[in-house]
Amino acid sequence: MVVRVYRYPEDVSFACALLIAAQVTQKPDSVLGLATGSSPIGTYQQLVKWHQEGKLDFSQAISFNLDEYAGLPESNPNSYHSFMREQLFQSINMKASYLPNGNAKDMAEEGKRYDAQIKEKGGIDLQLLGIGRNGHIGFNEPAEDFAYGTSLVDLTPSTIDANKRFFEKEEDVPRKAISMGIGTIMEAKKIVLIAMGQDKAEAVLGAVQGKVSPGMPASILQMHPNAVILCDEAAAGLL
Repeated sequence: MVVRVYRYPEDVSFACALLIAAQVTQKPDSVLGLATGSSPIGTYQQLVKWHQEGKLDFSQAISFNLDEYAGLPESNPNSYHSFMREQLFQSINMKASYLPNGNAKDMAEEGKRYDAQIKEKGGIDLQLLGIGRNGHIGFNEPAEDFAYGTSLVDLTPSTIDANKRFFEKEEDVPRKAISMGIGTIMEAKKIVLIAMGQDKAEAVLGAVQGKVSPGMPASILQMHPNAVILCDEAAAGLL
């Protein structure tokens, strides 16, 4: 695991965008694993800028997203389908993009289908991750065991509280989501995790220096052969 600390959040976003741009430039048909939430927005804005300037071409690349809320229509502004379309997909020429179906009748089968689709495309070359205040990656919440494949998960009160700012009221926040499992994430050839802000400092500490434990899901990245953590000084404050 490599940890790089930058002074400002904007520097983290730029550094992350550089890594993604380098991946797509070196391997135009890259399979990207993408994340949602506030953390990657700056990265996506930089990628869009470079694409619109003619510096970055996604025409051969495809992407798989980490997760989607369960039971939320894809057309809902707070769905991750809508988020990705607004923040990235409508502004670049990505060949194809895939997200798990949060409205599948059989979530177990949907998880198997999604994982099989990733393998069919050759696996993820670079997986982008954020980190929750409780150390979750994707929507893999602290638990007694690491979840392997994509599956339906229950969101913890901490995650619901963190996500309520995107909804009109807390009651509107979905209580479940379908998420890539830890095993699916760990199969990516390269992982880039970004963290900004003092509220992520404890999670970053646990991920980098804590015991590898399903109680701190991001700590599993210590076992990955090619994982990079990019964080600002506030998020790295306890290291």
